[in-house]
Amino acid sequence: MEYTTIEHYAQDEFVERRSRFIGSILPVTTEEEAIAFIAQKREEYWDATHNVYAYILRDGQLRRYSDDGEPQGTAGMPVLDVLQKEGLVDVVVVVTRYFGGILLGAGGLVRAYSHGAKLAVDAAAKKTMSPATRFQLDFSYDLYGKISYILPKYHILTEDSQFGAAVRLQLLIKDRYLDAFSSELRELTSASVSPQLLDKLYANIPEKNV
Repeated sequence: MEYTTIEHYAQDEFVERRSRFIGSILPVTTEEEAIAFIAQKREEYWDATHNVYAYILRDGQLRRYSDDGEPQGTAGMPVLDVLQKEGLVDVVVVVTRYFGGILLGAGGLVRAYSHGAKLAVDAAAKKTMSPATRFQLDFSYDLYGKISYILPKYHILTEDSQFGAAVRLQLLIKDRYLDAFSSELRELTSASVSPQLLDKLYANIPEKNV
């Protein structure tokens, strides 16, 4: 089953009625990583009025959030709601607020924290992770052209190429294409080449028009 997360750490900010909101986001895979990031931001912005956070982890479908002193329901839940609406997992967001002296009201806080989270998400860029297989092919040079020709059809990523006495390729393919690729490979090489499976994992494999 595919899932969506973010590419990298990112940050963006805006000012709403003199209050400064800083949205920070990081891809994580464990609760320990999420908690460490929250602690890091609290230390970095130690003088801020609030460091509101939310995170969603794929493992265990874990969801956590904190209003960090803002009125209940006006901060952490809106941040979490943004992550859920964006369909993201394995992410943590901290929205930092420096109070500017003007009260925003409950509705204003919800909008501001939602906007801070959305800015962070947009700055990070999304990526889709798919069930994938890493495998190896070993074959003679006379088959290189034929095999190379069909790889793009299945959106296969080449991770490593070795050209010694024979050709060795380390490749990555989405699981949903593995059977079809293996079948075509057998036909193409008269069953002389078959994938040697190395690893099962989740990977970001863009699909390009071929």
